[in-house]
Amino acid sequence: MSSPADDLVGTQTPHHRITGPAEALQALERAAPRLARHRRTESAVPDWALIGTALGTALPGDFRLLAEQHRHFRLGGFLAVALPAPGGEHAWLRGVRQNLEIVHDWWEDGMTAGLPPHPAPGGLLPWAESLSGDLFLWTTAGAGPDDWPVTVASRSGAWWHYAGGAVQFLAELLDGSLEPWALPEVRPEVTWPAGA
Repeated sequence: MSSPADDLVGTQTPHHRITGPAEALQALERAAPRLARHRRTESAVPDWALIGTALGTALPGDFRLLAEQHRHFRLGGFLAVALPAPGGEHAWLRGVRQNLEIVHDWWEDGMTAGLPPHPAPGGLLPWAESLSGDLFLWTTAGAGPDDWPVTVASRSGAWWHYAGGAVQFLAELLDGSLEPWALPEVRPEVTWPAGA
């Protein structure tokens, strides 16, 4: 993966920040109808306490609901959203830790736009990645996890913030409501990797 630059391109703010997890999930499922058709018939609740203890923080409600209603998936053959599942919490945490190591290396090299890796206050915590080497992170700042903005670390070196939650970010990336700064256009095609 190429090294990101140390400057932020900017911040995009949604016209309406969705604060309810169910509303955010509905927005994503509208933007990606195939995802809606593959919603679980029954919620599959990972061990959020185990995950919270391992990471030292709870995760945002929209991401938790997404994980409970869907298995991990890819959007447009580009963006991979790994989601924890019951019994798969440790495997999911390994993936997060691997991406945190990348962020830590960037931090040591002064290439994180001044943002430290988690668990530092306001640190970067990965939640998705592209198949091309981009990382999608939370900046863990604010009153709590539901206030965390999304930070995009593009392989082209452009870093930027989205002042909304992860699930709303995905919805607006697909429906064209936000500018995909330094990212390709992401089609609303949903696929599931083998073993998902």
